[in-house]
Amino acid sequence: MDLAELRQEVCYVNRMLLSTGLVSMHSGNASGLDRGSGRLVIKPSGVDYQTLRPEDLVEVDLVTGRVVGGRLRPSVDLPHHLFLYRHLPDIGAVIHTHSPYATAFAAVGRPIPLCLTAMADQFGAEIAWTPYVDNQEDHIGQAILQYRNRAPAILLGNHGVFVWGSTPREAFKSAVMLEEIAKTVFLALQLGQPRLLPAEEVEKWFTRYHTTYGQPKLPER
Repeated sequence: MDLAELRQEVCYVNRMLLSTGLVSMHSGNASGLDRGSGRLVIKPSGVDYQTLRPEDLVEVDLVTGRVVGGRLRPSVDLPHHLFLYRHLPDIGAVIHTHSPYATAFAAVGRPIPLCLTAMADQFGAEIAWTPYVDNQEDHIGQAILQYRNRAPAILLGNHGVFVWGSTPREAFKSAVMLEEIAKTVFLALQLGQPRLLPAEEVEKWFTRYHTTYGQPKLPER
């Protein structure tokens, strides 16, 4: 998609974060990257989700980190988005939330165990967590790279959630699924100790979901 389409998608995803309860007030943010132009667009700082428009998004140069378009200041989390885009060359979107159930696991410093087939489908691994790091320089980005596994999501100790994907909607799906899984596992923990899925079963579910699930894409005309 071109930058105009990317603006539409990133605006849509930011607004959906609020409507799905993954963020409140001004917390959290979503961005998307056009690797062809080397430009990303990100939610502006402190702007209400309900009033956000595509033209409000801030355009930033990936290499220099400088704002190159927009009248508003970018999210304060821009440095973390830039770090992930620069070090994960296959991704095209980053989302940060403080979604309640997932952040509860981050608050107590524990990963979300891989005990659900839906989790094996989407993530293929437990949801890892990082110890607490401050928000200075590249500390958050470095912690994500150090502690992540193959799942496109991670819990930041005492902080919240980062997810990523090839497109804004793909990253948004991971954010929604992560919160739903965190809620289910939290409820399971009230009943007892969740039973982990064997590694070979995880691979079966993950492979099927990422190779044969859904409909094939139609060729472009």
